Amino acid sequence: MNVKKGDKVMVITGKDKGKTGVILVAFPKKDRVLVEGVNIVKKHTKPNQENPQGGIISQEAAIHVSNVMVIDPKTGEPTRVGYKIENGKKVRVAKKSGELLDK
Repeated sequence: MNVKKGDKVMVITGKDKGKTGVILVAFPKKDRVLVEGVNIVKKHTKPNQENPQGGIISQEAAIHVSNVMVIDPKTGEPTRVGYKIENGKKVRVAKKSGELLDK
């Protein structure tokens, strides 16, 4: 998986195409990510300690990692991710501008 928690990404396919957000959680074993403000679903909840009223709440659902692209920090456009060895460490690099993604 070439994205991680905290990356700013853009959705490239599906009902939320074109939306951008920050990755909240990554699930590498399932190849899915939770993106802030994307793929909002309604969940029906029973009354419980946290929500005594119960009802319908909106929350983000996970989307497949192939449906998102990292946003280039220099140009602000979606870009592919490359890898480079720098100071003995493997770092992620934006293909469009060559800018480092790992700070």
